[in-house]
Order: sequence, then C-alpha cells, then structure tokens
Amino acid sequence: MSAAPAPEWPDDDVILFDGVCVFCSGWTRFVVDHDTAARFRFTAIQSPYGRAMALALGIDPDDPDTNAVTMNGRALRRSDAALAVLGALPGWRWVTVLRFVPRPVRDAVYKLVARNRYRIFGRRACELNPPELMRRVLVDPPSR
Repeated sequence: MSAAPAPEWPDDDVILFDGVCVFCSGWTRFVVDHDTAARFRFTAIQSPYGRAMALALGIDPDDPDTNAVTMNGRALRRSDAALAVLGALPGWRWVTVLRFVPRPVRDAVYKLVARNRYRIFGRRACELNPPELMRRVLVDPPSR
C-alpha cells in the first residue's frame, strides 16, 4: 500500500509547531541552535500564518496532533517531519537511519508523546525572543 502524496505548501523550509507547548517550543530552539545555515523558518499554529498552513495540510489548528515541515515543495508530518529536519542539521544526518523503522512504529511513538506533551512538559506561551529566532518567525499568511 503506497502512502498518499504529501500535501503542498507555497513556502519551503517552514516548521509548523504548537506555540503553547513547552516541548514544541524547545524543539524550535533546538533547531535554531543547530541550524547553522539558518535554513528553517518557523510558525506557531496559533498565528495567522500557522493556522492557514495547518488548515491547508489537514491539521486541526484548535487541537494539533503533529508538527509539520515543508521541504522541496512537500509537507511532512509526525516522525517524517522530525527526521527530515534533524537529517538536514549539521551533525544529525545519522538519524536518517531511523527511516528504516516502519512509519507506523515511528508514528505510534510520536503520537504517544504528542498526546501527552502538555501533561509531561507543560503548557505556556512560547517565548521567541532571541533576535536570531524572531527574524525567522512567520506570522502573516502567505499571499497566493
């Protein structure tokens, strides 16, 4: 059985994350700290841009169950998104071997963490203060 084609989004290298999730905000900071080429940009699902992106990708912006990333004209979700982003960071390419783990197994672990992220890590408004991060945050929806 082949996977459905990945949805498209007009901007590449955009990471959609839950801006009130401490774990998700930490993921964003991790990417910023390791993305020496400043390839990735970010949008919180609570922003107008993030909400538009989530809806276009079939993610409920009021109850997000996944992060997403757009790369090479395609949108990736769940474990595929995380592995693609990590694999693009210097020193983290080795994680691409985890793609050999069947997606249902990877996504089951991903969903377990996603379902429990607020209880385990907490919930608060994301603080995207460092100037190097603020320049990479997208808030307004793209014009089509």
